[in-house]
Amino acid sequence: MDTTAYNGKLSPADKAICDVLAEEINKHLPKATNKIWHAHPVWFIEENPIVGYSKLKSGIRLMFWSGVGFDEDQLLPGTGKFKDASITYTSEDQINVKDLKRWLRKASDIQWDYKNVVKRKGVLERLK
Repeated sequence: MDTTAYNGKLSPADKAICDVLAEEINKHLPKATNKIWHAHPVWFIEENPIVGYSKLKSGIRLMFWSGVGFDEDQLLPGTGKFKDASITYTSEDQINVKDLKRWLRKASDIQWDYKNVVKRKGVLERLK
């Protein structure tokens, strides 16, 4: 399955959100590769997960693997175990493309090495 197929299986409202997110991510992270990873669309830079989204009961969650370091109030930290932060959308009109573009630029600049976290027994190291 690819991202288009993933989006196509969603309700029309959720698909609209995901289509905007995928388009903006592809536009602003042109060097990133996209694949379905753990059943959700994820974009990678040099095999390191950067950003992805998933369908939750509460809406569509857009997650940045290194988002805690972005210093953005709208992005809520995850469990604290890693450096992830996310925002949840329930409608397409909630997406502020200007904010999303800024977050994607930060996602490219601020990265933790998730690719090797298992090899390092859960210890994260900053890449950029």
